[in-house]
Amino acid sequence: MSQPQLSPLELAKLIQEAAADKHAGKPVRIPLKGKTTVADYFVVCEGETDRQVKAIADGILERVREHEDGSWVLIDFDSVLVHIFLPGERSFYDLESLWSTAARRRATS
Repeated sequence: MSQPQLSPLELAKLIQEAAADKHAGKPVRIPLKGKTTVADYFVVCEGETDRQVKAIADGILERVREHEDGSWVLIDFDSVLVHIFLPGERSFYDLESLWSTAARRRATS
């Protein structure tokens, strides 16, 4: 039986708690709703070493997997963003068309 979808606030709190469980430094939740369409919240924290940063990220992913579906996963590698979709989600959001249209508009501007 699948769990009910978390609200953005519940998800942000869950992420903040998971980060704290991995001893992340100063985990904070920043509300963004109405300020940007990128996200409803940022959760920002820090680790003392690259190993701890990875452990924090792994802990967050593990905790969120217990509560969220996997219809769209976004992985941010700084200069490259990876979108992994279920087929229906991919066709619904149609990022390929969205971004190719934006590129064509920029080229003609």
